[in-house]
Amino acid sequence: MTILYGIPNCDTVKKARVWLTDHGVTHQFHDFKNQGVPEAQLDIWLKTVGWETLVNRKGTTWRKLDDATKATVVDAASARALVLAHPSVIKRPVVEWPNGDATVGFTAEGFAARLP
Repeated sequence: MTILYGIPNCDTVKKARVWLTDHGVTHQFHDFKNQGVPEAQLDIWLKTVGWETLVNRKGTTWRKLDDATKATVVDAASARALVLAHPSVIKRPVVEWPNGDATVGFTAEGFAARLP
């Protein structure tokens, strides 16, 4: 099963969900706002995609953080703490594909390459 993680009002998440539906990809949606960030999955994402990819340093949530907080994010452990405290700082969507791979972000081409 494909699992798409994100927040429902994010435009990129909306596009990804529509794309999956339009292409007949059965998927489950995990809402960070209501369901939280699954810590076990977060640990896997940090290992597979890296904290630099997972933390959205261009987004509104990051920009609203004080400089002292931003300065503490220097490795996977500090990124993990930040993400758990501020789930909206995760670049979205995070998608777990049936083969076990995880991807971050959305492009139609990238998603199409994941289809059998």
